[in-house]
Parts: sequence; structure tokens; C-alpha cells
Amino acid sequence: MSRTQKIIFFATGWLIVLMPFLFWWNTWFGRHLSDQQLTEFLHDEKKPRHIQHALVQLGDRMSHADPKAREWYPDLLRLASHPVEEVRNTDAWVMGQDNSGSGFHEALLKMLQDSSPMVRGNAALSLVRFGDAAGRPQIVALLQPAQITAPVDGTIIDADRPGTAIHQGGLVAKLSSQGSTQSVDIRSPIPGRIRSVAQTGAKLASGTEVAVVDPGAEQVWEALRALYLIGQPEDLAAIRPYERDVPDVSDDVRKQAEETEKAIQQRSQH
Repeated sequence: MSRTQKIIFFATGWLIVLMPFLFWWNTWFGRHLSDQQLTEFLHDEKKPRHIQHALVQLGDRMSHADPKAREWYPDLLRLASHPVEEVRNTDAWVMGQDNSGSGFHEALLKMLQDSSPMVRGNAALSLVRFGDAAGRPQIVALLQPAQITAPVDGTIIDADRPGTAIHQGGLVAKLSSQGSTQSVDIRSPIPGRIRSVAQTGAKLASGTEVAVVDPGAEQVWEALRALYLIGQPEDLAAIRPYERDVPDVSDDVRKQAEETEKAIQQRSQH
């Protein structure tokens, strides 16, 4: 092997190692941001993930009672109506880190009407930290599976398998609609696991069920913790399934469901 070939070989090897690292470094929300970077990222409309990164970093500062974090509170209020769902979702969570933030309570109440179930859920969870149970229906909804329906008439041309873990926005199935050359992507509105999905070749009318996605463990855990504080007897029907031996439910979630029911029962007796 010539010297030039050796250089090319080792350079290629370094790139193979370096490129994934650089991608991870640029997308990892745990990477520390300076004050200047935080401000720049919060206003980077071309890269919503930069905004999310800054929000996560700001939330960490708020959770550690950093007084300087208040400098960016107006940005949190501004981002409550951001067009990107993931930004609003993160923003709703971050505002819950400081229940003394001016305007946060009012902004979160408005977010209970958001078009996204995840944004509504996070807003409701954050409101609990303000001592406000206005979002209780949205929290109960976090325990329910998502039923995904067909937006148009069509035929399933591809579908994932039942039991597959899926993230929010993940592709569940593809639908070929009549009179169109382009397929329609059917995506999950929540993170979780596919319980059932129409299989390839199934013909569906608009509005009929395509798939059912069970909520993820973290979502269930947070909802149960919130209902421990504000839950009512009528919520028990949604809680009790998690007390039993449900597939993919951890012992911690099961115990939290049991403790949540006990807390609700005790409150109802007073």
C-alpha cells in the first residue's frame, strides 16, 4: 500500500468515526449552551431542534433555581404559540419548572386547547405544579390509547407490526388514496407501542380506524403521578388497567397506579 493510499485509508476511517459523533454532538440536548448560544438558539427559526435544545437547557437551569433564567421567560411565553408542535410541547414542560413565572399560568391554560394531544397533556401536567387541576381531563387522556383514523378513503400499502415501539410522529402505515399518485403517511400522535394496525391490502373508508397505539411508560408514569394529587373517583376506570399485569407495564408504573387509586379513594372519603 502506497503512502497516499495509507493516508486515504486512515482519513476515511477517521471520518467513519467522526461523522456519527458530530451528528450526535449537534443533536444532543444535554450539550451545554452559553448564555449567548441560549439566546441565539431560542430565536433560530430555521432549526426547531435548536429551539428545543435551548428550552431543555433553560428548563434545567430553572429546575436548579437559577435566577438568571428569568431573562429568557418572555421567550417561553412567545414560544407557546410556535407553529412547530415539538417546540410547543417542550415549552409547556419547561414552564412547569417555575410556578412563579409571570404569565406562565395563563399561557398554560391556553395551551389546554392546543391541537396536539401531547402539548395539551404537558400543559396539563405543568398546571398541576401551579396547584391548578383545570387540565385533569387532558391528564386522564394521557392514559388512553390513541385511536388513529384514515384521513381519506384508500388502501393500506404498507404498515408496521403490532407490538412495535414507536415515537411521536413515527410512521404507522401508508395509505394509497383513490385518484392520487402520492400515498398518505399515517403517523402516531403519541409515543408508545402499536397495539393494532390495519394490514397491507386493507381497504378503508375515511374516518375508520387504521391503528391503535398504547401510550408509552413515561407518559403513563407522569399522568399517574399527577392524578395522585388531583385525580377524582371517575378517573379510576382509566387508572385501574395499569394496576394489573398489562404487557410492557413496569412494576414501578403498576405500583404508582395502585398508590394513585389509594390517594383518590382517601380524598373521596373526606
